[in-house]
Amino acid sequence: MNLPSLTRTQWLICFVAALGFAFDIYELLMLPLIVRPALLELAAAPPGSAAFNHWVGLLFYAPAVCGGVFGLLGGWLTDKLGRRSVLVWSILLYGFSAAAAGFSTTPEMLLFFRCTTFIGVSVEFVAAIAWLAELFSDQKQREAVLGWTQAFSSVGGILVTGAYYLSVTYGDSFPEIYGGHEAWRYTLISGLIPAIPLMIIRPFLPESPMWEKKRAEGKLSRPRITEIFQPQYFRTTVVTAILVACSYGAAFGAIQHVPRIVPGLIQGADRVVQEQTVSQVQAVQEIGGVAGRVLLAVLVVMILSRVNMLRAFQLCGLIAFPMVFFYAATNDLVMLQVGMFVAGLVTIAQFSFWGNYLPRVYPTRLRGTGESFAANIGGRMVGTFAALVTTQLATVAPGDSEFVKLAFAAGVVGTAVHVIGLIASFWLPEPSAALED
Repeated sequence: MNLPSLTRTQWLICFVAALGFAFDIYELLMLPLIVRPALLELAAAPPGSAAFNHWVGLLFYAPAVCGGVFGLLGGWLTDKLGRRSVLVWSILLYGFSAAAAGFSTTPEMLLFFRCTTFIGVSVEFVAAIAWLAELFSDQKQREAVLGWTQAFSSVGGILVTGAYYLSVTYGDSFPEIYGGHEAWRYTLISGLIPAIPLMIIRPFLPESPMWEKKRAEGKLSRPRITEIFQPQYFRTTVVTAILVACSYGAAFGAIQHVPRIVPGLIQGADRVVQEQTVSQVQAVQEIGGVAGRVLLAVLVVMILSRVNMLRAFQLCGLIAFPMVFFYAATNDLVMLQVGMFVAGLVTIAQFSFWGNYLPRVYPTRLRGTGESFAANIGGRMVGTFAALVTTQLATVAPGDSEFVKLAFAAGVVGTAVHVIGLIASFWLPEPSAALED
């Protein structure tokens, strides 16, 4: 299949979007890696205690709620002010916020800067998806670009895993922060990286031609969130919000707790070895995520039925998650790594799926608002609540250690969201081939 060649400007836009997607996940996947060592330093509570689990749950969920609220506002601003400006400023926000979090002295300070980081990430995703979708008139080319640029999200996951490994292994040679060489601080500060090239290339980035044309013609009416609940969009809005929530629930309610489960399989090893092993398992999971993104990018230009594609990934997840969390996570490190590769593949492929699906079910003037509702209200506010459910369930779950309890809780939540998602998928409408103008 021959696709039209990209212009230099289109390549530049794809680069910026891919950079944004990569560091979206880079910023978000810092928390599973650093939350345990950070709270060991900042919070006066032993791991596995109710107070410790409370802070873990709060650090996972409160930033997601903030991201959901401000992300919805960001979707509205994307439709009103344009895709480019909102995209650029959101990346700058999460870059500088992540760096500031590295200098936290209390759990409250860490929580505040994780909230502002999440706000930037939530807004950036919606702006980038709308921007890319409207740049390409050829449907197959648009599907391919959305698929391949989103694949860089999982590259971001691999990069943050590498950054954490380097910080754990070589942190003693880095400059002191508050008299110490804590790896979690260096990892957070590295989140500033995407802001640097962005400040250089921002003047060369064009606005979405479709959005610009609408504005020039005076046809860009002020978007209202109530419009996505009109009869022609109501079913799509509600069902996509539920399904995106299930995708986020699998990630936040199960997968992102694995770094705190891994030390239970290597008890007796020193802290450096434990954290290195955590980063290795995370790396395998993120390689699975890359495989999922690539697989989705290939499938979207080959398979017509979007609903059947999503359902296939959900079925695979429904099989994989119970096996991973109810058995492998508490019995065998190698089995856990294999399982996390599969879990990462089927979950992250679903995130790429939504990036391709959502732009096709709303018109230009509502595209940012509709995408934002699904991603921020459904995903980041409802779906990430699964993280809080898991941490609270882990306090009362059966098991003879904090690690077994957490694995059981993650398995229950991860399995439940796949059951809900599979049922809800039967109400998901097939999108049209062309973008609605």
